[in-house]
Amino acid sequence: MDGQQRDAIYTGLSVGIVLKQHQRSGQITYGVVKDILTNSRFHPHGIKVRLEDGQVGRVKSIEDE
Repeated sequence: MDGQQRDAIYTGLSVGIVLKQHQRSGQITYGVVKDILTNSRFHPHGIKVRLEDGQVGRVKSIEDE
């Protein structure tokens, strides 16, 4: 499942995100969602989240599914 729909993402969910500095390479960083930063219900590049370790990026994969 991808991370374009805000309804599919919630606090405590394990996700793979792409950090701003890794957008060109597409390197995935894995972690657990602490905060959801995107307010809209849909975003074509992925919903922006903050992980528990403080890193911010857009969700590319959801690991719990």
